[in-house]
Amino acid sequence: MTEKIWDKRRKRAFEIIEVGTQYDYVSRAYDLVNALNIITNLVVSILLTFEDYRARYEALLTILENITVIFFAVDYVLRLWTAKFLYPEVNERRAIWKYITSFTGLVDLFSFLPYYLPIFFPSGTVAFRMLRIVRILRLFRINPYYDSLSVITEVITSKKQQLFSSVFIILMLMLASSLCMYSLEHEAQPEVFTNAFSGIWWSASTLLTVGYGDIYPITTLGKIFGIFITFLGVGMVAIPTGIISAGFVDQYSRIKRISEYGQESDIHFIKIHLTERDPWVNHSIAQIRLPERIIVAAIQRGHRILVPRGNMVLHADDIMVLGAESFQDKEHIRLKEITLQKNNPWNGHRIRDLDISRHSIIVLVKRRKKVMIPNGNMILREGDIVILYTQSKIAEGTDIEI
Repeated sequence: MTEKIWDKRRKRAFEIIEVGTQYDYVSRAYDLVNALNIITNLVVSILLTFEDYRARYEALLTILENITVIFFAVDYVLRLWTAKFLYPEVNERRAIWKYITSFTGLVDLFSFLPYYLPIFFPSGTVAFRMLRIVRILRLFRINPYYDSLSVITEVITSKKQQLFSSVFIILMLMLASSLCMYSLEHEAQPEVFTNAFSGIWWSASTLLTVGYGDIYPITTLGKIFGIFITFLGVGMVAIPTGIISAGFVDQYSRIKRISEYGQESDIHFIKIHLTERDPWVNHSIAQIRLPERIIVAAIQRGHRILVPRGNMVLHADDIMVLGAESFQDKEHIRLKEITLQKNNPWNGHRIRDLDISRHSIIVLVKRRKKVMIPNGNMILREGDIVILYTQSKIAEGTDIEI
């Protein structure tokens, strides 16, 4: 029992330190504190570079930096402690190792380790501060499927072959132009173009349109070749830009198509709020024996959304989301909803005494918050919502989509 409670606490700690849902206020508060620590640390690092601020407020700035770095260290320990929930498909030791060697794990580690081990990072204490800003990227996962960062990742992944080819062409062009420029300029500028690789900086600044200007041709042929390479560089740099732009257009077009046609799915969903009187409470999903082709898509328990499994036990106040195939209306079943107003002639009468068509059947009555299965002796009251199956036209009836 103690081990289960311990695992439950670890699971809750994992939910808090990861980016939570909008209903998990503790997780959202932790994200806010994390972001504030990152911003505070970066601001302190910037202020410490100003002599005036360092002379006046060095003690305060050092205290703030210590607090933020301690937070980063504690956060890293918590992520090690809960790593098995981040990688549930492997054992705990393997999960910890996967986190340590992952990109985010290395960023988390180097965001505080150089501060405590400056002897091993003589110039890294300042350089590794910039890694702390990378940590804030984890807070930008607004939507797990189509947020802006995932769109960028998907575009680069889908176009990686074309991007690799274009970068390879640019590198080859840089090497070739460097060799050509060396041949043209070595005799005129032996101290500048000392060897074939000395022109790499010139070719990079020219092809990538940086134009730094610290190394340039002075011979006529060298200048003509430089003009040619400059024009060629503009076209070469435009290739990966065009590939990425086309990838963004394709990706956003796909997202738009999904949003436009997403409602035309073959599966419909309903929500069921379980109460203590429901027979499904305290039974596992495997025990409730749902009809064929009906699935439990999700369970909302408090502010958490749970992925249902066969051994999951249902509790009172759980909200079940059931999915089923759309109804094929071959029999033309039409349901009508009627709210009984004050002067409705059905008020105060039993259902069996109502003067309704024999082709109409009352299938449900909603009274306040209760939903009741009707029988012939049920007396209808003002304010009742009556749902009936009928093939006749009812003026005050509202069609219900099945």
